[in-house]
Amino acid sequence: MARGVRDELAEKIAGEVALSDDPGATLRKWRTDFDVAQTALAERLDVSPSVVSDYESGRRDNPGIGVVRRLVDALLDIDEDRGGDRIRQYARVLSSGFDSEVVHDLREYPATVGVERVYDAIDAEELHRGGADTVAGHTVAGHTVINSLAAITRLSSDQFHQLYGQSTNRALVFTGVTRGESPLVAMRVLSPTPSAVVLHGLDGDDIWEYAPELARIDDVSLAVTDADLETVLDGLRGLP
Repeated sequence: MARGVRDELAEKIAGEVALSDDPGATLRKWRTDFDVAQTALAERLDVSPSVVSDYESGRRDNPGIGVVRRLVDALLDIDEDRGGDRIRQYARVLSSGFDSEVVHDLREYPATVGVERVYDAIDAEELHRGGADTVAGHTVAGHTVINSLAAITRLSSDQFHQLYGQSTNRALVFTGVTRGESPLVAMRVLSPTPSAVVLHGLDGDDIWEYAPELARIDDVSLAVTDADLETVLDGLRGLP
């Protein structure tokens, strides 16, 4: 595992904890992002689980830099022992040039994957099937998971195109969506369009009524999922 990426991620986590108004909640966020149980983290630190719980709940004083460093190193060590998925995920986002607050994950697949497999992996409901007349058909060659509000408010049009990674034949997963107007309107001004758009955070009954029609006009597959974000990320990581 590249030490440079690990060190940068460690600095990011430690910095967020140090600057947070609620350091315990920030520690808990990162622990759950890494899918590490309190007991597993406590075992790595050689402390009782109640110590980790006390820091996260604020029952102990704000952790000093030494404690934060130990906690962060333990999370990263556990991830490396498991194969380094979280560190690699951060490396992919880092190499794409995006802030991880804007892009949660960006990945190219070694072979194309049917959109049905993508939907199954993230418990998504398809609302429109596009791409029937294209060479790629009903497949994608990668995915990008994007914070919808951050992308729309912070990215230029050129940066928006960079969300495609190596190919527009991919699924763009927009998180934090309320009805879907903004992502679908944004897709209208992009040329070419992606193969699939997934709106995260709502179900089919909550979606903007014109969203499926815009997807039909642009020949984009459209789906929704209300699974929690970590479940979505885990499901996408399991694709080849």
